[in-house]
Amino acid sequence: MDAPTIAPGTTGAGSREAPAPGARTSRTGPPVLMAVPALVLFAVFALLPLAGVVVLSLMNWDGIGDISWNGLGNWARALGDQATYHAIWLSVQVMVASWLFQTPVSLLLGVLVAGRGRYRAVLGVLYFLPLLLSAAAIAIAFKALLDPNFGMSRAFGIGALSQDWLGDPTLALYVVIFVIAWQFVPFHTLLYQAGVRQIPRQLYEAAEIDGAGRVRQFFSITLPQLRYTILTSSTLMLVGSLTYFDLVFVLTGGGPGNATRFLPLDMYLNGFSNNDMGRASTLAVLLVVAGLALSLGLARLAGFQRGSQLEGA
Repeated sequence: MDAPTIAPGTTGAGSREAPAPGARTSRTGPPVLMAVPALVLFAVFALLPLAGVVVLSLMNWDGIGDISWNGLGNWARALGDQATYHAIWLSVQVMVASWLFQTPVSLLLGVLVAGRGRYRAVLGVLYFLPLLLSAAAIAIAFKALLDPNFGMSRAFGIGALSQDWLGDPTLALYVVIFVIAWQFVPFHTLLYQAGVRQIPRQLYEAAEIDGAGRVRQFFSITLPQLRYTILTSSTLMLVGSLTYFDLVFVLTGGGPGNATRFLPLDMYLNGFSNNDMGRASTLAVLLVVAGLALSLGLARLAGFQRGSQLEGA
């Protein structure tokens, strides 16, 4: 009996010819519909409230009475007030200082706990504990520890610790930056730990054969391999710096004076202490715009670097 004839364009009975390499297949249909619930939730809980804040920034409202049209009056008052620029400058300081402090500490701790030793696993658990605590609890704890009369200075009898840490404008800002770092370094340490464990072990073995020491391996292998982890961590760190509120509110309340009155805290105090929801909404829109611009800028930077590296690979 003759062998069955296979028609052109098929690979067997009822089967189609495999697509050519590089050919694109259509993904329309049910997979697209699966994204609809997420898009609806995003629109209801993100876009609609944002639109409401933008509209409210054009209104006069004390949070209780009637709402009246104000146009760009709230924007003129906010952008013409030195207190707003002071809050923006403080937010920029915290953003830059947090990145400069948290990034190297998190990176080094992440490399340390990425090892396979048992003591490193224990250290990893200890480093992660601050992330499990609420910001309010951390603020209350540090406020008690830094009390000049009943805190660490009284417990250890060290005179240098008896300073008014939260009462001095300069010290209060650095204390807030340190406490923020103490809370969020564990999260970024976890990111770097995961990144280090994804680096192929063969790279280090080849470096050891070539006589490279630990320091040379760190700068020649670990850092280049963690470039995307560093970008991800930096994006979360910098954009997250625009949302520091609860810890600062409980720890200093924005004081002494306006020394720690960052933009998110200034927004809250304008809205709920001064009963000026219009101006508070204006500051909220400024925060959203700054966060979007920062995140998009970092994402664009990461995209350019990724493309250039793939082309040179």
